[in-house]
Amino acid sequence: MNKNIAVIRGDGIGPEIVGEALKVLDAVAELYGHIFEYDDVDMGGCAIDKWGDPLPQEMLDKCLKSDSVLLGAVGGDKWNSMPGDKRPEKGLLRLRAGMGVYSNNRPAKIWPQLAAASPLSPAIVEKGIDFIIVRELIGGIYFGEHETHEEGGQKKATDTMSYTEAEIERIGRIGFETARKRRGLLCSVEKSNVLDCSRLWKTVMHRLAEEYPDVTLSDMLVDNCAMQIVKNPAQFDVIVTENMFGDILSDEASMITGSIGMIPSSSLGSTGCGLYEPIHGSAPDIAGTDKANPIGTILSAAMMLRYSFDMEQEAAAIENAVSAVLDKGYRTADIMPKEQSDKICMVGCREMGKLIVENLKKG
Repeated sequence: MNKNIAVIRGDGIGPEIVGEALKVLDAVAELYGHIFEYDDVDMGGCAIDKWGDPLPQEMLDKCLKSDSVLLGAVGGDKWNSMPGDKRPEKGLLRLRAGMGVYSNNRPAKIWPQLAAASPLSPAIVEKGIDFIIVRELIGGIYFGEHETHEEGGQKKATDTMSYTEAEIERIGRIGFETARKRRGLLCSVEKSNVLDCSRLWKTVMHRLAEEYPDVTLSDMLVDNCAMQIVKNPAQFDVIVTENMFGDILSDEASMITGSIGMIPSSSLGSTGCGLYEPIHGSAPDIAGTDKANPIGTILSAAMMLRYSFDMEQEAAAIENAVSAVLDKGYRTADIMPKEQSDKICMVGCREMGKLIVENLKKG
């Protein structure tokens, strides 16, 4: 099978982790008889430096013509003083909007080998951590109007959050369908005691629930959800929520699993062309030091094979190779246990990628 993949290496550690993911994809292509062609795309700070724009139209067009997009990370302190519409993160927002991807799915699952790395108590971890956050991706306050102006002798900033019934229903259905394929539990997270957007959200979700009698719907306020994720994560199966809440909760959820560097994500819309990326940032403080963890990006590539290319066997092979490397005690710096052990060996980004490729080829 031939597939064209738009590759956004991005900023900070992005080029390093994407480089390792591409080596894994090359190994998959060799083992299973596929051809993966890569089309490099400038986005983020590197695009600002080169083109004066975080995502030039020409680069967006490359993504839209591809079969899927693999992204490393964008942003960094270097561009923090840029105007809001010129910052690296604006390129990512425009990419999501341009691709029409409206659902971001972020798994929070603890790897058995890393259970000790969770900041939660063993008593909580033993109950299990295995849930998915379905986050609405192209609406809400991130895509509303943003304004700062003078009023009464001081600056006043305004950010607008809005949602239509159609936008809520669209993401709500993803939540229900995802729960239907898992344990049948869907938790809708909002702030309906304060926000009109959330009250509409709750109304639409309960209307949808009538179409999914096999899924149990519950409601939870976002502040309570933030507490429950660290108090009793085993209660969750699928969480569906709006853009900003999902952004915050998914980062929290990633940390209870041991490391944000391990978590992949997929962003999907109405077509098979998806956006795949690790959920961590560009970590400019360790860029170029070979300390980055490439596993989140490698697992994102596995999700791409599964969800956009229908290559279940190949995706599982990558995940099994990652598990095998962890079983052998290899860790990047971010997932090293606090207590030293002769059975645990710290490796760099390049070595971790190499080990995963070797185990992938061994089968």
